[in-house]
Amino acid sequence: MRAAAPLAEQRMSLLTWGLLVLLGLIWGASFFFGRIAVAHVPAFTLVFLRLSIAALALHLVLRARHGLYPALRDNAGRFLLLGLINNAVPHSLIFLGQTEIGAGLASILNATTPIWTVLFAHVFTSDERMTPAKIAGAVLGLAGTVALIGPSALSHLASGDHEIPLWALILPIGAAMSYGASAIYGRRFRHLAPGVTAAGQLTASSLIMLPVMLLVDEPWALPVPPLGTILAILALALVSTAYGYILFFRIMARAGGTNTSLVTLLVPPSAILFGVLFLNEALGANQLLGMALILTGLLVLDGRMVKAFRR
Repeated sequence: MRAAAPLAEQRMSLLTWGLLVLLGLIWGASFFFGRIAVAHVPAFTLVFLRLSIAALALHLVLRARHGLYPALRDNAGRFLLLGLINNAVPHSLIFLGQTEIGAGLASILNATTPIWTVLFAHVFTSDERMTPAKIAGAVLGLAGTVALIGPSALSHLASGDHEIPLWALILPIGAAMSYGASAIYGRRFRHLAPGVTAAGQLTASSLIMLPVMLLVDEPWALPVPPLGTILAILALALVSTAYGYILFFRIMARAGGTNTSLVTLLVPPSAILFGVLFLNEALGANQLLGMALILTGLLVLDGRMVKAFRR
């Protein structure tokens, strides 16, 4: 295994920030697509379709380039573990949670990923240690997501119209913990091309989810979903998953696991952006405040703003 890159090499460049914002937009859309699809397709079947279609697409695109098949053979066990903690487990937990909660609340809970990543990185790595800036940035970013969507979510919880079970709130947090662990474990694949790593983990996680789907959901007995759901599944698989994970591993190779996990702070505001652009929704004061807090948190985590004040 290649040695971890020094901390100085994991600084966020302008290009890396651009890739991170793009990934935030793509994964923000995944909550929207998932909310549409999970209304007609059981969670485990939806996870399998998302992963397997994305894996097939990447195999067709790569066509054995970049040493794809030798990499799959040589890293089979590692890909199984990565596929488990970065795909199969978190996707299943989020979709199961979304059977009871909306995309906004799910994205708030999922935005705790950087906090778990900072904790795991401090314990299990030597070059991504916990610092006051990382802690402050993660907390600011999380506060921003709560300010962004939290008031409407809390008012819904207090209305009594629909009692949300505790397990539905816990599952996305479990997904965030799994993502945090995968952000650290994914460092092991920095010697591979991003597309190869994405194809490897998606292939492995598809194999993991296949027996789970067959045993739990019995998909052969399900009705054919409507066209809108089919299109949402395709977008979820091809855009939010296949292309999204290529970006994810490219950012991780450039900037490290902790910096890559910042993408979850960009997911809630990207969902708001989709609402403004396509649903004619207006930005409220709490949403502007939330975006400002998230931006501040990202700057603090990047470290450049802190250094500027020290000069």
